[in-house]
Amino acid sequence: MSDEPASCDVLIVGAGPVGLFLANECARRGLRWRLIEARATQSVHSKALAIFPRTLEIFDTAGVVQSFLDAANRVTWATVIAHGRQLARIEFAPDNTPYPFVAMVPQDVTERILAESLVKRGGRIEYETKLVSAQQHDGRVRAILERDGRTTEVVAGFLVGSDGAHSAVRHLLDLPFAGAEYHASFLLADVETNQALPADEMQLCPSELGPLAIFPMSATRRRIVATIAKTENDAPSLELVRKLLVERAPKGIAALSLSWSSYFRIHHRQVDQLRVGRMFIAGDAAHIHSPFGAQGMNTGLQDVWNLAWKIDLVARGRANDRLLDSYTIERRPVIKKVIAITDLITRAMGTASKPAQLLRDVALPIVSRSGAFQRRFVGTLSELDIRYRGSPIIEGDGERHFDGALREAGGRFVLLLGEGCDARMVEAAEQLAASYPDILGCRAAPSRGLVLLRPDGYVAYSETAPRGAKSVEAAHSVLRRQLT
Repeated sequence: MSDEPASCDVLIVGAGPVGLFLANECARRGLRWRLIEARATQSVHSKALAIFPRTLEIFDTAGVVQSFLDAANRVTWATVIAHGRQLARIEFAPDNTPYPFVAMVPQDVTERILAESLVKRGGRIEYETKLVSAQQHDGRVRAILERDGRTTEVVAGFLVGSDGAHSAVRHLLDLPFAGAEYHASFLLADVETNQALPADEMQLCPSELGPLAIFPMSATRRRIVATIAKTENDAPSLELVRKLLVERAPKGIAALSLSWSSYFRIHHRQVDQLRVGRMFIAGDAAHIHSPFGAQGMNTGLQDVWNLAWKIDLVARGRANDRLLDSYTIERRPVIKKVIAITDLITRAMGTASKPAQLLRDVALPIVSRSGAFQRRFVGTLSELDIRYRGSPIIEGDGERHFDGALREAGGRFVLLLGEGCDARMVEAAEQLAASYPDILGCRAAPSRGLVLLRPDGYVAYSETAPRGAKSVEAAHSVLRRQLT
């Protein structure tokens, strides 16, 4: 390895929500970071909107959730309406989270909150700065940046590309972006409306003309997303939005004015590898899909939540490449599932097949009344059901766990000791934590048994019937998988 010191631990390319959140995590963990952005400023458009419960839990652990809660319109119902008929109405209220709702926060507000958090931590965003090239050598990444026509070299421990669907980092790594394009164009419009629809309910409107979704940003402001066979003018007009609402939306909603609108084309694509050596990609740089389901930004934020603690341990010399390998291994199945689900929703909502429409319109009212269906729908959409089963660095299902332990852990692993853990077992656990003072914490928990919790809030190991010191040693064995 080169003796030349890196000028930063992590170079982040792209200051959208994903890059901003990663920079916040680097700052919180004491890593040296730089965040560059080719644009001159942050986005002024709302774009991504929905923030789901699992992402709110992550923001909670990261210490930034309150600003999002203050800004959010809270949605607790999802309704499916076709041809003026309600096919399903599902309460979006998961009972195993302190955030049982969808927080509707426009992307420009999300970026502002995260950028302000960075400034409070003493950081800054380097605007109008482009990545020209990057090469890896001797455990370092040498990147050439360009600003105002001048180039500079940066030596970084790691480089993360969160630079969108046309990612320069992905192109530099020559990673194939496998998938396809949807034939239809998409329309996105933020409109002022009357109050015919509830402010706490989002509507999904299947139609043979193409799907349409309505997301409430407030009591009178709504995001309209729809496919459209043929675009008109440079951007959708208020008249076009009104026409689509008449054709596909619930009766009574009226679009009074238009604040912003855009056309866009959508692909469903993903890379096979999220890591090449010390260079990574996350968010839209690694995966894009249909906006129906509103999963894109949430998935990207959770990419870097999975990655940040791993980079932190390796940067401090406490873990090895096996831990970095787990980023792709753990996140790719999640990404693959998100793309499959959003594609299914898009095609089911917009099918032109009469038999398929009939089957949907007959079956959905029956199926949606099932408690099992509702739990699966809410668990999937909320991203609370994400697990890392099969990961080489855990033992078991790798399910999520959320409580105050993570807030207090300061980015460390936590050994939770619940009912059934005797005094000798507690002593063994405390001794283990003392041997890893900057990596592992130990605390009592109200649940039963022993749980080894990762810094990102997923279970690395658990036992419901503790075996004394043997259980602690088993947890220690799993912990060693993460470390050097």
